[in-house]
Amino acid sequence: MSNIRQVRVFAIASGKGGVGKTNTSLNLALSLAVEGYSVLLMDADLGMANIDVMLNLRPRFDLLHVLKGEKALEEIIIEGPLGIGIIPASSGISRMANLDHKMHAGLIASFEQLERSADFLIIDTAAGISDSVISFSSAASEVIVVVCDEPASLADAYALIKVLSQEYGISRFQILANMVTSTQHGRRIYAKLASVADQFLDVSLGFLGSIPHDVALKKAVQNQKPVTLDAPHSPSAIAFQGLAKKLIGMPARASSGGALSFFVERRTRGIPVGERGV
Repeated sequence: MSNIRQVRVFAIASGKGGVGKTNTSLNLALSLAVEGYSVLLMDADLGMANIDVMLNLRPRFDLLHVLKGEKALEEIIIEGPLGIGIIPASSGISRMANLDHKMHAGLIASFEQLERSADFLIIDTAAGISDSVISFSSAASEVIVVVCDEPASLADAYALIKVLSQEYGISRFQILANMVTSTQHGRRIYAKLASVADQFLDVSLGFLGSIPHDVALKKAVQNQKPVTLDAPHSPSAIAFQGLAKKLIGMPARASSGGALSFFVERRTRGIPVGERGV
């Protein structure tokens, strides 16, 4: 448990679906693995899981079995490409999509018994503002918000940031612009969101970078392969690799107990979210 306590926890969130959040989570996890890091990737879209679909995997067990007490978290982890550990969720199970705060806390508490060591835990949250998004975002050491240049995406990303900041005390977010036509385009998307947030919210928005609109990425999705493996020299794959390097170089921000213990403690021991070190 001593190694796993040092894991860096990143929650990947978005205000709405269809902006590439799951693709980001998967390709980021693989890009970190390419750099030699041990990575766990959690599918936290609990009722509409799709990381296994994107990889053409068929897990026998998932988080529903953990909640029912039939399996330990360690037992449901499946091996993904490049040795990443994938924590699968259920799909089409309404019970999983409507867990209460106590159940989410219990799910997060199961990480305390996790034996596998890792450097990074990437959490692919559900789109929007659900209890699961709030729980996992509040517990993570960093929240990455994926946004694209659509009015609905920008408005919903702002709404997500507003709720997490005003009601749950999260004051720092990393913004990732997706499906951009240029680096400047990505910065303009970030500037649109940041200008509104600066006026009305007490938050810090960092610009993590951007992922270009890429035919290779679309083709990889259709082939049920991550673009970082299917077309490693494509513009989007190169962008994911650069994003991974940024996260590796980002100063760790966690409590003295270590990132994963902080992740567990935040949702299971009643520590007020507003006290997180941000």
